[in-house]
Order: sequence, then structure tokens, then C-alpha cells
Amino acid sequence: MIKLTKEFIHSLPKAELHCHLDGSMRVQTIIDLAKQQNVKLPETDPKKLEKLLVAGPWCESLVEYLRAFDITTSVMQTAESLRRATYELAEDAASENVRYLEIRFSPLLHLKAGLTLTGVIDAVVKGKEQAEKDFNIIIGIIVSGLRHFSPDKSLILAELSVAYKNSGVVGFDLAGAEENFPAKDHKEAFYLIINNNINTTVHAGEAYGPESIHQAIHYISANRIGHGTRLREDGDLLNYINDHRIPLEMCITSNVQTKAVKDLQSHPVKFYFNYGLRVTLNTDNRLISGTTLTDEYWLAVKEFGFTAPEIKYLILNGFKSAFLPHNKKVELIKRIMAELEEKGLKITTDYM
Repeated sequence: MIKLTKEFIHSLPKAELHCHLDGSMRVQTIIDLAKQQNVKLPETDPKKLEKLLVAGPWCESLVEYLRAFDITTSVMQTAESLRRATYELAEDAASENVRYLEIRFSPLLHLKAGLTLTGVIDAVVKGKEQAEKDFNIIIGIIVSGLRHFSPDKSLILAELSVAYKNSGVVGFDLAGAEENFPAKDHKEAFYLIINNNINTTVHAGEAYGPESIHQAIHYISANRIGHGTRLREDGDLLNYINDHRIPLEMCITSNVQTKAVKDLQSHPVKFYFNYGLRVTLNTDNRLISGTTLTDEYWLAVKEFGFTAPEIKYLILNGFKSAFLPHNKKVELIKRIMAELEEKGLKITTDYM
């Protein structure tokens, strides 16, 4: 019988699919970049700045949670800052044995100092490529459209994603506040994405009800759902997502902080997993949520009673849901399965 400890979970190979670049910076890096760029921060003491940026239990809503991004993005307006942020995020992930990482961000938030959209993507791709050479990690880039921006801007980002397909970009996302900003307004952008055979993921059912998830699936053809905490309110839709094996990118800590769930005990992650949904665990924002992927898995064990076999399948769900070509995904999963078996987590032959 394997005893699950935080150290053991740290040692396991993992995949992370839902991680925002601008929410996962190092505090000291923000301070360094602010000095270099003459950007005024509300605090320059690392501990005080961290307290401002990390959402605690006092955070009252998604809108409040998102305010910290004004600070992080203020120092992410140069090519070097974007390259560094990407590289350091990959380094932090690799240090806890994340072997596959998808980094998402909206290029529209990084144009204030004169960068072009292509300049933004090029900088992130450079950081990704350097990290892949230096660390045992594979990285994909997801471009995020924003619900509260005009659909025309989402279309521009979709065109950008098409241009960078096979050059680092593996998917397209729609993020931001859900209420009063329906996904269907951005269907032209997703039409372009889908017709160019690019993967899609959509933030839905986090701060708004299951109808948001319905739109993400049926209006803009989401391949994965970001969060989906309110899916349980519509049993018919839940069964549809289960039947079609549409993965859920769940972020336990973040969901409590943004009040997507009222408290930790109310989180549906175990219910979804037991029901058979393809649940994956993610950090959302490593800095702003004050978490790591190891922390999220440990929460699953400590608070929800996930067993060693269940942790094994949670990990494999992450790799199975990756936006990778099938042949590369199969190769990666075989390596991960072998490594998990070396750790004592046996894989049943019918899993694939």
C-alpha cells in the first residue's frame, strides 16, 4: 500500500493544462522588471507585494481576484519581460516534475509599450524554447481571447493563432468575466479557429451557470472546459460532457478564492471524478492563488480523500487531455505510465 505524502506527489510526473502566464510570475521578478522599466508598484517590499497579489480567503469574487493582474501585466510590456516570465514559469513547473505545461495569456494585454502582437508571441515562444532545452518539459502556448473585449479583437487573436499554429501555439481560449459577456458573441473568431483545426478551451461555468458551459460547447465547440464548477447544476449537460469525454480543467484553490464555490468542502472535483468525468487538476495562477500543482494534488488527497490509484488516473487524465498530436501524446503517456509504475502506481491495461 502506497502512503501518499506531499513529497511523494511532488516526485510524480504531472501535466498542467490551465496556467496563466500573467498570474504565475515570481514576486522578485515583478520587482526587478519594475525597476528596469521604471514602473511604479504599490509596494516594493517582496513580502508586502506578495500579500497584495495573492488572493486569500478574504477574496470575495472573480472580479476582485482579477485586480492583481493590473500589477503583473504592468511589467510585462517588453519582449525580455515576456521571455523571462515564460522561462521562469517553466522552470518553476519543471522543479515539481511537471513534464507537460500549457501556458495561456492574451497578447492584447502586452501592447502598452509598443510591442506588436507578433512581437509578444515571439517573446513567449523564445522563453518556451529555451525552457524546453534546459528542463525536462514540453510546453504548449494557448492564446486567450477576452470576453469583455470586442469580438473583433478576438478575431484578430484567432488570426494570430492560425499564423503561429505549429510554431508554438497549440490552442485558443476565451477568458474573463462570464456574466453579460456570452461566449457566442465571439463565435466568428472560433469559427476561424475550428476551421483551421486548432484546439479550443473555454473558461465557463466558473462565475456563471451551466448555460455558459452550454454555449462554450455548442456555440464555439470547446474541446475542453476551464473550471466548469457549476456543471453539476445541469445533469443532462453533465452527461453530455461525460459521454463526449470533454475534459474539465479544475483549479481547486482558485475556485474557492473567486467564490466559484462557497468553500472548499463544496467543490465538486470528487463528485465529478467519481461520476466518470475526465477531471484534470491545475493551478490557474501560481502566484495569485499562492499554489503549485503539487499543492493542488495534495488538496485532492487531504480534503477530498483521493487514493493513490485515483491520483494516478488524475495524472493520466492531464496527459490524455493535452493539446498534442496523437502520436506524440501516446509516446508521452507511455513514458509517464512507465514512470508511474516505477513509483509503484500500477496501470491497468484497459486505461488507454
